Amino acid sequence: MSSHVATTGQVGGKTADKVFKGVAYACGILILVVLAAVALFLLFRAWPLIGGDQQANSETIANFTGGKASNFWGYVGPLLFGTVLVSALSLVIAFFISIGIALFISHYAPKKLATVLSYVVDLLAAIPSVIYGLWGGLVLVPAIYPFWNWVATYLGWIPLFAGPAANPSRTVATVAVVLAVMILPIITSLSRDIFLQTPRLQEEAALALGATKWEMIKLAVLPFGTSGIVSASMLGLGRALGETMAVLMILSPGLNYSFRILQASQNQTIAANIAAQYPEANELGVSVLIGTGLVLFLITFVVNYIGRKITEKASA
Repeated sequence: MSSHVATTGQVGGKTADKVFKGVAYACGILILVVLAAVALFLLFRAWPLIGGDQQANSETIANFTGGKASNFWGYVGPLLFGTVLVSALSLVIAFFISIGIALFISHYAPKKLATVLSYVVDLLAAIPSVIYGLWGGLVLVPAIYPFWNWVATYLGWIPLFAGPAANPSRTVATVAVVLAVMILPIITSLSRDIFLQTPRLQEEAALALGATKWEMIKLAVLPFGTSGIVSASMLGLGRALGETMAVLMILSPGLNYSFRILQASQNQTIAANIAAQYPEANELGVSVLIGTGLVLFLITFVVNYIGRKITEKASA
């Protein structure tokens, strides 16, 4: 009787394994299908830009840019530059702060304080981007001008901080700060979870050899969490690359290849430009905007691919 029950259990377990394997395969294939569907949709809707009347495309682009550009790459180039610039600055600002907060929660804060901080970080990650945009436009823009003015006055010899600082500060620098606040909880949350998974024996071994707590973190925790830190950073960068509403609500747009982050009307991002131009675009204009969206899609894909390769290298 017991052997029969055991045999029945084994058969049921094998069936459950097959079902789970099939569901897992289906989910993996579904992700690829959705990704391919998005790519095909963007390509199909952007086709009038690629294979249509180029004269009409030039007129549409000239209308979008006020005559500053008359071809697609002349239009999307500055937008792509602005997107990468804003996203890179936000990642630079958020990265070290996020790692510091994650280490404080995982290895320094008392248990009750760490629990509270973890809840706060997770809550910040759930706040909609439009709320960050309102905060940035109504509170941060007027409040941060004295600081940017100080930076332009004393560090203006650096091209990146060349003045005069715009007032109000609807600039790339201000947008980068807002985006940094947006991606900070994402990087912090993932890094915290990785740091907490560091093998206890490695930490204790470092301490037993006479390492201080910081030396233990440098020797055991950070090397163990390198791949997770990279993954978290790439996830945050992807969020910054595609951010729309916060940028649209704060940034004074421009169409230049400019590193002057304290001056207004210098740069614009692809996502914010699509949101700004879409309501008044005709059918061909929509195709042009979707073409810029296709470029953003490809850039995001490339960034994630590079992040994946870096993660694999760090894990090796």
